[in-house]
Amino acid sequence: MDPEALHRQLQAGAARLARRPALKTVARLAAEQGLQVYLVGGTVREQALGRESPDLDLAVPTRTLSLARDLARELRGTFVLLDEKERTARVVAGKDLLDLAEFRAPDLIGDLQGRDFTVNAMALELGELLRGGPVTLVDPLGGLEDLAAGVLRMVAPANLSDDPLRMLRAFRFAATHGFRISPETLAAIRDRAPLIESVAGERLHQELFLLLASPRAGQVVRQMDEVGLLCHLLPELCDAKGVAQNGFHHLDVFAHSLETLSHLEEVLAAPERWFQALAPEIRRLAANPKWRVLVKWAALFHDVGKPKVQARRSDPDRYTFYHHERVGRELFLQAARRLRFSLEESRLVSEIISWHMRPFLLLPAFRRGELTPRALGRMVRALRQHLVAGFAMAMADSLAAQGDQKPPDSEAALAALAEAAWRFLKEQLEPQERRPRLLTGHDLKRHFHLTPGPRFRRLLTAVEEAQWEGRVRTRAEALALVRDLLEREGATS
Repeated sequence: MDPEALHRQLQAGAARLARRPALKTVARLAAEQGLQVYLVGGTVREQALGRESPDLDLAVPTRTLSLARDLARELRGTFVLLDEKERTARVVAGKDLLDLAEFRAPDLIGDLQGRDFTVNAMALELGELLRGGPVTLVDPLGGLEDLAAGVLRMVAPANLSDDPLRMLRAFRFAATHGFRISPETLAAIRDRAPLIESVAGERLHQELFLLLASPRAGQVVRQMDEVGLLCHLLPELCDAKGVAQNGFHHLDVFAHSLETLSHLEEVLAAPERWFQALAPEIRRLAANPKWRVLVKWAALFHDVGKPKVQARRSDPDRYTFYHHERVGRELFLQAARRLRFSLEESRLVSEIISWHMRPFLLLPAFRRGELTPRALGRMVRALRQHLVAGFAMAMADSLAAQGDQKPPDSEAALAALAEAAWRFLKEQLEPQERRPRLLTGHDLKRHFHLTPGPRFRRLLTAVEEAQWEGRVRTRAEALALVRDLLEREGATS
């Protein structure tokens, strides 16, 4: 898009902003205190791109915290102190979120020169904007031209050193906006990559989640690796570099993990290419950014345990990775603690990692037509909450493995297994759970004089699994099955 078109969009966006009551309140309070306030950063960038900007970024020359407190009181909102030293605060009032930051230099130009990227170093004077008519864009670093060219260019290398999170933000913007990071910016990031380790986990968490929510995350994560940033962010993942795999794979563990992420994005974007009944559910869940991000985390970390358990068989091209999913789960949790995942986020990702091999372990029997209802039901019950995520990731995992020994029908067989699992869940397991149980723990106590304990669960599960197989349909048959199982236990004890 040419700069003139962006400028027209900026003018239209400024007119929309002028109608927002919260900005009128800011302008009135600022005038009372003799302050000249500017809209800056992402707010200006998004208006030029013709996008809505729910968050409002404001730069204030002085007395910023006082202005923010007055604003929160006037709007009957909440004042949040972000950084007392840097004099930054947030005001949340209904749907309005206003971030106020004090100039980091004696004047506006100096403040803009201290920002991260040229596309974020543009400003509009609030008073002029509210008066209506054309607004003057303050753009000392050529941000509008870079925005038109789709280029993300640092303002200065020192600014990346001042706040190393800006290096990750560069890739986040590449993912969310499709920006091309300029060569000099990539070079500066390469030189400063280790500095990212000094950034607080909470801040890294926010940027990484925004990045992974984008459908371009796979290609951007590769770029992060090319400049050396990824290994300082996720050292657990980078330990997999150079770890060879067996003939089902054509890549080492690290490259396979990145390839799995990219293929997962394809699966989430067009699940009907591989699935049938499962496709609408994948599409529905993938519309939730949080779910989408967490499944991508599982894809990145699903094989991270392999370097710890790799063992070579007698054939030099054959390796085993027994229980790598258990080790990988612990390594992910280590990273999750560092990156300040919530307990719910950590649990969901770690469970997907723990169970990610289950579909592949059942595929040989499924191909032969020998997969029993009991085995299928156990997998469905175990994966229950993560069945959709598990099969979406399994498909990506399979697509990312293109070794000579991989069966040519792998994706078709996996899709068929997914359909069978989904049908079992919807047509057998869920209807059975809605009906009264044939037997309860009370029945075990009454008829067999058993006391509650692990045996209760084992016997009731056996009845449930026999129902799956059609061997038990009535209460009398269920009691007979339990009696038979107890007699066998007695005979072998």
